[in-house]
Amino acid sequence: MKFEVAPAFEAGSVAATEWPLCHVRLQDDARFPWLILIPRVKGAVELEDLSVEQRAMLIEETVRAGALVRRLGLVEKLNVGAIGNVTAQLHVHVVGRRRDDGLWPDPVWGRGPVVPYTDEERGRLLSILSSSS
Repeated sequence: MKFEVAPAFEAGSVAATEWPLCHVRLQDDARFPWLILIPRVKGAVELEDLSVEQRAMLIEETVRAGALVRRLGLVEKLNVGAIGNVTAQLHVHVVGRRRDDGLWPDPVWGRGPVVPYTDEERGRLLSILSSSS
């Protein structure tokens, strides 16, 4: 069976690119530069579901995502998390934060209202992400 993204990701994010381990998505929320990394490992829910090599690759791809998030918007601090309480499929959020972002210093998860990107801005960001592959 081929790798599939959990349906919940389709609702709030858009496919951006593919990296060696992860399917990369742009969270469609203009308040924060935000990427989601989803390892293409069938049935993975926890980090322990990845091999040692896959875990090392996930860390490297997370660092790579952080550098890209800094290119997508003004960022003072990167927040990285693999929570999975809502969507069990293993995924890592890489979120750019600023002291003036409106939610600082609180977490961003589940805090709305979401502000979707304009079509033009979403296209610009997706172009940056796809050229990073």
